[in-house]
Amino acid sequence: MIAIGSDHGGYALKQKLIRHLEEKHIAFEDMGCHSTDSCDYPLFGRAVAKAVAEGRCEKGIVICTTGIGISMTANKVSGIRCAVCSDPLSAKMTRLHNDANVLALGAGIVGEILAAEIVDVFLNTEFSGEERHRRRIGLIEPTE
Repeated sequence: MIAIGSDHGGYALKQKLIRHLEEKHIAFEDMGCHSTDSCDYPLFGRAVAKAVAEGRCEKGIVICTTGIGISMTANKVSGIRCAVCSDPLSAKMTRLHNDANVLALGAGIVGEILAAEIVDVFLNTEFSGEERHRRRIGLIEPTE
């Protein structure tokens, strides 16, 4: 199950990606928002991140205009490694090396076709599991 959420700036792209997930028969939970009315991205970034951190969803996708603010919010949740990706190679490498569990997209940065390709690569790339990457991921986690 994939958790997906956006603010108003990412709403249109989220709707297109939901259709893409449906076409691929990928289960998802829409964590909001549900319109283009102005709203606060942290509410939706946190909802997606919590669903992933608590194990209710395997991975997450968060979308705002740039992907930056909503990714910052997601990364505040313990156990979340959210990466903003604007190209398929970044999506592949963040899964292989960082075991990223949430993908952030900027609706004002990537178009619908590119976003769908990034999502596909992110969802279909497994973590390499290499010791050096596991060690580095361990160093990312907060120590306080």
